[in-house]
Amino acid sequence: MTIDNLESDNIILATGGYDHTIKLWQTHTGICTRTLQHAESQVNALEITPDRQHLAAASYQHIYMYDLASNNHNAIVNYEGTSKNVTCVGFQEDGKWMYSGGEDSRARIWDLRSRNNQCPKIFEVQSPINCVALHPNQVELFVGDQNGIIYRWDLRTDNNEQLIPENDAVILDVEISPDSKLMASVNNKGRCYIWSLVTGMVDTPTKMVPKQKFEAHTRHTLKCKFSADSSLLATTSADTTTRIWRVDENFGLLREIKQPESQRWVWDAAFSADGQYLFTGESLSITPSSSGFARLWNLESGAMEREYAGHQKAITALAFRDTS
Repeated sequence: MTIDNLESDNIILATGGYDHTIKLWQTHTGICTRTLQHAESQVNALEITPDRQHLAAASYQHIYMYDLASNNHNAIVNYEGTSKNVTCVGFQEDGKWMYSGGEDSRARIWDLRSRNNQCPKIFEVQSPINCVALHPNQVELFVGDQNGIIYRWDLRTDNNEQLIPENDAVILDVEISPDSKLMASVNNKGRCYIWSLVTGMVDTPTKMVPKQKFEAHTRHTLKCKFSADSSLLATTSADTTTRIWRVDENFGLLREIKQPESQRWVWDAAFSADGQYLFTGESLSITPSSSGFARLWNLESGAMEREYAGHQKAITALAFRDTS
């Protein structure tokens, strides 16, 4: 794949942050094609629906849904009912429901077919939730909280299992590999933990078997993302680097991407479908007033191919859908 292959109507890159806007980008040129209004709060997380028709933005007390197929710059649906920041959002593979987690210590399932804020399932934990990941089996959610606990929530039975990778650490992100074989988790101490996921008979819960831990970064590791073929893991950090790890080599370091500005935190990342490119969302330190950029990196050479500049304040969320 070359960068020219990123020119497609089926490729969507969206960024959001503290300037109360969401920007959609032409990936191969770096041109902003559309700005969506998100006036009520900062954007905490973004996710594109599987059919590429809508974009969900998690914010303070709300999840706003935008229509990507129209010229409407405002949200078309407002999912409300949470009392604090919604920190993460995602979709079931057929688009029938949406999941979220938030600082109110609740993970929610939203029925997208009803369009009336129905939450048929709510899972409550003991501290604010930072991340939620859906297993490819579509029936188990993995929830990470500020107390350092990862919960496996079974949507079929509502039963849950708790896992504490490290005492006195905050879970910042959890990710399941697309091939369902691995789970990764990162924390505020810069460490990454890996588990093998063992699936037994139908309707039996997934077993989490500790596999490996390693020092991913020198400061907070903010996100972890698997490539589509599950061969690579990207971690982003407050230490201003993004690191790419080889899954089949016991997570040996393939490449470190160092930001041009020494103080920029890397808040989010997304692989291209073929794993040859990586998008990152960055901002200067943790200061909301600092400007933010998204960047496109060639993982073979380590070179920056494109910069997506236009946000007046920090970028904290990035969403990408690629069919190439």
